[in-house]
Amino acid sequence: MKVLGVSCSPRRNHSTDLLVRETLAGVTGAETEFVSLAGLTIGGCIACLGCVKDNVCKVKDDMQGLRQKIVEADAYVIGAPNYYSMINGLGHCFLERFYQFRHLGGDGVSGKLGIAIAVGSRSGNPVIENIKTFFKYNQIECVGDVSAQGAASCFSCGCGEDCKVGAIHMSFGAGTKITPEITPDLSKQPDKMEKARQLGYELSARLKKSNPVK
Repeated sequence: MKVLGVSCSPRRNHSTDLLVRETLAGVTGAETEFVSLAGLTIGGCIACLGCVKDNVCKVKDDMQGLRQKIVEADAYVIGAPNYYSMINGLGHCFLERFYQFRHLGGDGVSGKLGIAIAVGSRSGNPVIENIKTFFKYNQIECVGDVSAQGAASCFSCGCGEDCKVGAIHMSFGAGTKITPEITPDLSKQPDKMEKARQLGYELSARLKKSNPVK
């Protein structure tokens, strides 16, 4: 059995990556693999219908190198950040390309299990719902989700304290100084990390139940 964890964040080793990795750390009795989409080129579905007869997308980009990993996995841990109260563009394009599996009875991903992970400056909940929707369309059963708070780019861009349209002003008000105390960090959210690891345990139990040792 194999569990594929995918972080759709364009920033390596930030909150989304860490939360997906923590979920995978809770998986027992199955092989796990972590993939970061950071630096990859993955465009959206172009509705060419080239995948209809064989469930293989014909768009030539980095999604081609991920297809076999997706097919071989028995379950998925998909994590993405919240951009403008929705899943980020890279994450949307990645999941949109699952359209290649929505033919011939959903061969490739239908009937598998998934966990939704989201991180947002205020909330990741809108992204959780986005990922669940993609799961539903592809007949992937969502066995759980976890949403945590992460630091928006405004905390580190160098202009966050003065920018009137940035996350600092929107969340804390004008004149707010960026300090470690107000900067979201997973180390301050042990309950979220624990929930992520627990979801990994629960996913393991479901996989074992679905694939009993003969």
